[in-house]
Amino acid sequence: MTPPSPVRRGATALVASLALFAAGVLFALPAAAAPPFLSGFAHTSVIASTVPVTKNGKPGDLNPYGVAVVPSTVGALVKGDVLVSNFNNGANKQGTGNTIVEVDPAGTQTVFARIKQPGVGLTTALSVLPNGFVVVGNLPTTNGKAATATAGNLFVLNNLGQVVESLTAADINGPWDMTAVSTKANQADLFVTNVLNGTVAAAGNVVNQGTVVRLNLDVSGPMPSVLSNTIIGTGFAEKTDPAALVIGPTGVGLAPDGTLYVADTINSQIRAIPKAQTRTTSAGLGSLVTPTPGSLNGPLGLTIAPNGDVLTVNSNDGLIVETQPGGTEVATFQLDSSGSPPGAGALFGLAVVPGGDGVYYVDDATNTLNLLGP
Repeated sequence: MTPPSPVRRGATALVASLALFAAGVLFALPAAAAPPFLSGFAHTSVIASTVPVTKNGKPGDLNPYGVAVVPSTVGALVKGDVLVSNFNNGANKQGTGNTIVEVDPAGTQTVFARIKQPGVGLTTALSVLPNGFVVVGNLPTTNGKAATATAGNLFVLNNLGQVVESLTAADINGPWDMTAVSTKANQADLFVTNVLNGTVAAAGNVVNQGTVVRLNLDVSGPMPSVLSNTIIGTGFAEKTDPAALVIGPTGVGLAPDGTLYVADTINSQIRAIPKAQTRTTSAGLGSLVTPTPGSLNGPLGLTIAPNGDVLTVNSNDGLIVETQPGGTEVATFQLDSSGSPPGAGALFGLAVVPGGDGVYYVDDATNTLNLLGP
């Protein structure tokens, strides 16, 4: 595959600069534009299967959704390993997967957690908090159909993969994706997208009621406690769908300046919510980052690259897209080209490899954790 090309500087400024030099004018050449983050990568590879091994010989969970890199070693969590949550059970029923697998960079997979409770369907919302707590979203169904989907919750697990808490609230309604950031000592903020606000009752019609909720957690004790929860984004398009169960605001990524970027999946847009960590009211849809879809085509997973650009993966065509905060699209790469149409329904969660050495992503077409690398 051909790697993305970096943005080229125009020749006009260079000619003008040379003319000034010839006239004896002293000046400093403008710094060359930094290449896109994705331009450093040219190959994809499979790291491991995300299908957990079962003791009874029954098929393991399918449909990998969430991806999170372990920041430090504690308990069963090993620094640099990747956690992956599964949304479907072995019979491929959506909203019934109950496992989180842990994969090391060399490709060894183990089962980190198997949540044996009624009503479990683990979503793309997956984060590792300080002190080794893991939070995963739960949007369960009884039969794999949207009509039986319920509000769900956020499961909190300890570093051994045991459920220690279940977070529920009126504004946690179909937690679909999530990002987390450490704030003060022993505190963390969760940013959670929710996709069940009126969708089941609308029976496949689009409703503009999707939300983004911020939860501030104290993680100093034996289990996290919620200090506050605030709806910071509202009005996102969402709907039920027979192939995807539900479609709505998915990926979220927090930039260093406190802006939260949200993948508006149905409208193929990226939205920005300013002052996401401190605001006390909803920003609505926030500001529109991408005035035209460009290569965005049902974006799902979203993360922030080391250079500050926004990375998204498309649900409809298998592309990863790099977009600058100002809205300029600078690079794309084909991560999956299987199926018809190519790449459709394959990509969900993604995460930057520590040190910026690549991008981890899950592929639902093959039930694998993959790497986009040099």
